Amino acid sequence: MRLLRLAKILGVALRFGLDEFVLAQSRFRALRPLVAVLTFWRRIERPRAQRLRLALEALGPMFVKFGQVLSTRRDLLPADIADELARLQDRVPPFSSDLVLRTLQRVYGRPAAEVFSEFDPTPIASASVAQVHLATLPDGTAVAVKVLRPGIATVIAHDIALLHAGASLLELLWADGRRLRPHAVVREFERHLEDELDLTREAANASQLRRNFTGSPLLLVPEVYWDYCSAEVMVMQRMHGTPVSQVARLREQGVDIPRLARAGVEIFFTQVFRHGFFHADMHPGNILVDAGGRYIALDFGIMGTLNELDKSYLAQNFVAFFRRDYRRVAEVHVESGWAPHDTRVDEFETAIRAVCEPIFDRPLKDISFGKVLLRLFQTSRRFNIEIQPQLVLLQKTLLNIEGLGRDLDPELDLWVTAKPYLERWLAEQVGLRGLLRRVREEAPQWGVWLPQLPRLVYHALSREDRSEQLLRELARIAREQRRQTRLLGAAALLLAAMLVLLLLALLP
Repeated sequence: MRLLRLAKILGVALRFGLDEFVLAQSRFRALRPLVAVLTFWRRIERPRAQRLRLALEALGPMFVKFGQVLSTRRDLLPADIADELARLQDRVPPFSSDLVLRTLQRVYGRPAAEVFSEFDPTPIASASVAQVHLATLPDGTAVAVKVLRPGIATVIAHDIALLHAGASLLELLWADGRRLRPHAVVREFERHLEDELDLTREAANASQLRRNFTGSPLLLVPEVYWDYCSAEVMVMQRMHGTPVSQVARLREQGVDIPRLARAGVEIFFTQVFRHGFFHADMHPGNILVDAGGRYIALDFGIMGTLNELDKSYLAQNFVAFFRRDYRRVAEVHVESGWAPHDTRVDEFETAIRAVCEPIFDRPLKDISFGKVLLRLFQTSRRFNIEIQPQLVLLQKTLLNIEGLGRDLDPELDLWVTAKPYLERWLAEQVGLRGLLRRVREEAPQWGVWLPQLPRLVYHALSREDRSEQLLRELARIAREQRRQTRLLGAAALLLAAMLVLLLLALLP
């Protein structure tokens, strides 16, 4: 089956003349006569950009997603290709209405006409994995109904298998292949694609994001109607807004575009560092803007998560970078384990400075993060830094954010916008507020654990089996008790010091 899929990929590439992208390179020009003989049967009339888009659509969802990511990189792509690939955001050919109605019949056990008071069989949006129809619930609530493409799981499984084969080839033929951990990266994408294929997971993602931004003046997230959701169908609140890519229309509506661009940066950093849960598919086709200038998030199939350690190291990296403290950037890489422990920090610092210094004090229109990331990649290869699979989605989202910000406000100063937010977040984590927050978080666990300690010790001492494992467990409990005691003591001392200072300030 993999060979058949590979043959299809090669066949589609030849049919749409994609070999021209390869043969344009000087090292492959000698192959042009041979390819011309082998493809004498084809007639190429469409422009190259249109042929590329059609080929990606013919190859299915994995390749459509690849085109969606590429479409945001206008600084790296020719204008004709970027414009054509942008059509992949929301113009993927839909599947038939008959298949949609059949899916709804199977899921609900009755016709769509009996489930919804109104249902429009013509989709308003068609994406790589599912498409969306407008409907009305029996109580009059206007909703959007997302329906999974029939048979899509099988297609994606074959594409993932090919990606794993490509990862093996990468490790075999390229010296840096193993360091890049391509199989781990593919598995990370596979996990998130599996989430996209289960719409109940997407519905749960939407609910979580909505809860995180309840009352936010920056971001709206549709409500999910769980009684109508299943693995193949998701029903959510119908949202009204203008696509974020239609900047001229937003201006006509009176939306403050520079403010909108700054809000996008704040939303991103809020998701990543405050919640550790972020929308990882933020291409323009998934974002609307309401009349009040608030973002509306759509399509929650791919979400990223970061643990506390990842968030801390990332925030330290960003803040040090914004301060141009390249030595601290190098130290954080070593401390986090991303760089080998024997890395020469001074040499790594110099290499990072050479990459990053030229881009400061420039507006977004004059910066290409794609090129910066390429140079950072070359630097990481020199210092044997491993690619972190859990950060791959974050890197992809950063590129999407850059493309969005570039379209909205080329004059946006990313550093000025992001630096105060990150510094404030770090202060909350490592300052007194961070200490008190952690004490509050740990206190319930202490309340459960501490009363049990005498009983655990009694049972441990009364048992005949005094094995080394039991002694190690008692030692661990004692160490944990000492740690918690020190933490409580430190908190008490800090609070006492604050009270003393306050009293001194009040004395005449």
